[in-house]
Amino acid sequence: MPHALPPLLAITAFSGTGKTTLLKQLIPLLNQAGVRVGIIKHTHHKVDVDTPGKDSYELRKAGARQTMVASEARWALMTETPDLVMPSLSWLAGQMDNNLIDLILVEGFKDEPVPKIALFREDVGKEWLPLMDGHVIAVASDVYLDINLPLLDINLPGDIAAFISNWLRSQR
Repeated sequence: MPHALPPLLAITAFSGTGKTTLLKQLIPLLNQAGVRVGIIKHTHHKVDVDTPGKDSYELRKAGARQTMVASEARWALMTETPDLVMPSLSWLAGQMDNNLIDLILVEGFKDEPVPKIALFREDVGKEWLPLMDGHVIAVASDVYLDINLPLLDINLPGDIAAFISNWLRSQR
């Protein structure tokens, strides 16, 4: 019987704030803390994770609705969405193997009603208040902000990873 869906935690910010850079730092720190991390990343770009010229790419381009590539080290399933409808975050999370992960970190999906850490960098040139909604549980910033939530230093990923680990424990 599959386990319940792991908690989702979104990292939300304006473009150029460093969401992906921070996630690349957080993932190994969370792994060291014993937290197995899955990632769901939203993109506004046309995604193609396959390489032109490879058999899997050619079979997908020939019209296969789903293409699975598998080896000893990993497998990947690509599914075409001809109706151009963005799957919901909950549906996407349900596609992950709950037996392999403890936490799903989400990059993007800023309008989804899931717990979030908002990232703010003053030099991005935008106000921080538009990042705030009722689902933000903490803010990681490079400047002091007068908020009634935990304020983390965006330049100290170890502190952010510790916050996430503690939050995850509180969700169990």
